[in-house]
Amino acid sequence: MPKSSTPSRERIVAGAADMISRRGLSATSIREMAKHAKAPLGSTYHYFPEGKQQLATEAVRYTGEWVARSLHKELEAGPAEGLRAFLALWRKIVVESDFHAGCPVLAVAIEEPPTDQIPPALAAAAEVFTQWEGLLADSLRAHGTEVEQAAQLATLIVASVEGTVAMCRAQRSTRPLDHTAEQLQALIATTVKD
Repeated sequence: MPKSSTPSRERIVAGAADMISRRGLSATSIREMAKHAKAPLGSTYHYFPEGKQQLATEAVRYTGEWVARSLHKELEAGPAEGLRAFLALWRKIVVESDFHAGCPVLAVAIEEPPTDQIPPALAAAAEVFTQWEGLLADSLRAHGTEVEQAAQLATLIVASVEGTVAMCRAQRSTRPLDHTAEQLQALIATTVKD
């Protein structure tokens, strides 16, 4: 995730997103997130008085908006271009981190909640996935895909890309992204009517 050069709330959030993308939420303390963001622990607690869950929730939302802005812009050229950009974004993250970073939204989503209640960070992850699906579905519908098929294909795209990022990290290779890209592009081509 891009980081600001000034010590700020946003830099702490971006640093937390990066740290969670590498180690997961359970394996990351608020102290480590602050250190990774090169921010004083006191400033971190000042901005996030509710602690780790509040910071993680903001990190998930930050990532969601950052990806959504890029996706929205690229989807203006159509769903195939949007998919290419979505895949390129995650390819860049896994390659530039030497396969150490993935998606902080997925990292939060797959961890066991500490209680029977849904933690705010997990709820934020669900909202982010829904947002990404919505952007993709809207673009598919705008290019002639039937409503239900657009919704299903958008879910498949998000799920495929998120799973593929995890596979890339495990295999230390972008080969899964290449395979996923080819198949999803072919699928989009069969559903788009323009």
